[in-house]
Amino acid sequence: MSEHVLTLAESLKDRARDALGQRNLVLVGLMGAGKSSIGRLLAQQLGIPFVDTDVEIERVSRMTITELFAAYGEQEFRALETRVIKRLLRGGPRVVSTGGGAFINDSTRMHVKRGSLSVWLKADLDVLWDRVNKRDTRPLLKTENPKQTLENLMNARYPIYAEADLTVLSRDVGKEVMVKEVLAAIAEGNTAESKAP
Repeated sequence: MSEHVLTLAESLKDRARDALGQRNLVLVGLMGAGKSSIGRLLAQQLGIPFVDTDVEIERVSRMTITELFAAYGEQEFRALETRVIKRLLRGGPRVVSTGGGAFINDSTRMHVKRGSLSVWLKADLDVLWDRVNKRDTRPLLKTENPKQTLENLMNARYPIYAEADLTVLSRDVGKEVMVKEVLAAIAEGNTAESKAP
């Protein structure tokens, strides 16, 4: 890479980090949007810690998300999720990857909006389906027609995800491209949806 390209990359990281300040960066979106994988890389670029709320929920409960859903149902899971996210948002700055339903919860959304910068990784149905149908770890997709279930979730949740501060289109490009687009959206304070082909 040329020195000029490296300088531009450093400049973008620095501008994004300055724009974030002491706030947490909270990634929202449906399962398969790339919140965890992009989140880890964003945290590295920004030089701040990364936390995945699903991993943290499993750690504190000593159960998998699937086991929690089976044992307690979605309502109890969401209550636990809200408590965990509220605690995680007290420290910062950090990159926080949330579960697909977290931002849908009114209480959780209120905590996120209070002092964090939220970014919706928005993906279309085919991209999401291609990513999630390979694994059997999604409790909400354990239905007769999981692709239809995913589409129903999109229809129900996308209007609420749209309340996020920024929107970046998640699609089949390299993770580095996605990270750069999120950093640019943070640095410029605007949505990067229009950059998609």
